[in-house]
Amino acid sequence: MRIGLIGTGRIGTFHSAALSRHPEVTSLVVADADPVRAAALAARTGAVPAPSVDDVFTIGVDAVVITAATSAHAELIGRAARAGLPVFCEKPIALDLPGTLAALAEVEAAGTALQLGFQRRFDAGYTAAREAVRSGRLGRLHTVRAITSDPAPPPAAYLPLSGGLYRDCLVHDFDILRWVTGREVTEVYATGSDMGPAMFREAGDVDTAAVLLTLDDGTLATATATRCNGAGYDVRMELAGELDQLAVGLDDRTPLTSAEPAGPAAPVKPWPGFLERFASAYEAELAAFVEVVRGERANPCDGREALHALRIAEACELSRRERRLVRMSEITAG
Repeated sequence: MRIGLIGTGRIGTFHSAALSRHPEVTSLVVADADPVRAAALAARTGAVPAPSVDDVFTIGVDAVVITAATSAHAELIGRAARAGLPVFCEKPIALDLPGTLAALAEVEAAGTALQLGFQRRFDAGYTAAREAVRSGRLGRLHTVRAITSDPAPPPAAYLPLSGGLYRDCLVHDFDILRWVTGREVTEVYATGSDMGPAMFREAGDVDTAAVLLTLDDGTLATATATRCNGAGYDVRMELAGELDQLAVGLDDRTPLTSAEPAGPAAPVKPWPGFLERFASAYEAELAAFVEVVRGERANPCDGREALHALRIAEACELSRRERRLVRMSEITAG
């Protein structure tokens, strides 16, 4: 199988290494808006450098992996669909609902596959949590707590392009909340703080956020995120039911210190970032994509799943802006 990868930044570099190791990927073609950077990555991984992004669509690949800048995702998805190529794309499809819907319409018209990169669906802990909820092991689920904390803010130039903390960061929590519980969000109340570095205020973003979500069976969920968690990279989910409780992301690298005298000590080597924390999950989602392309499994995270998560993020932005509860019925999606 010959796969074209577009975008050779940090996540593109990581994905190219995983694809180069995959036994079913016989050739990897890499491209970037900066052809020098693409050539350098190709030299390191044994891939074939494409002279330009355009060449990926004419060079004869079987599928495309998109890890380019967010602003290019929708256009590249559309080009791949029109070329009849299945696509794996890092989230998001686009930063707004109209752009997302337009790209999805192209994929659906072409009848091609679009798998979105919500890697937490392939993490062992979240998978175990989903199984525990679905099996009834926890009993009636009454509370879910989701946490995403970055150890340091991104570059200032990234913020205006990111879509904001809800769309860029918490969207992962919104997706995994639906996937683990099997329920839909009916309403949200969101707030945020921009009291950290000035660049967040300048970008109209927040560096810390909290959301209260109500699910369609009455379960209450909270989701919090921050860009300023100096202890390390912390991604967890806690699920509390009438019979038991379960935590995802709680291990000897969780950047959390107990205040209790007999509690566990601070981790010796806390998680430094998302690539280290989710390395296995990233590899597994690409392996799944190869199986989708080969017709060996159903799409584990199609574009409509990304649309659901984006709608929740949009509701959170509206809630924060207007300081009120927002019902999901207010966020139309075509």
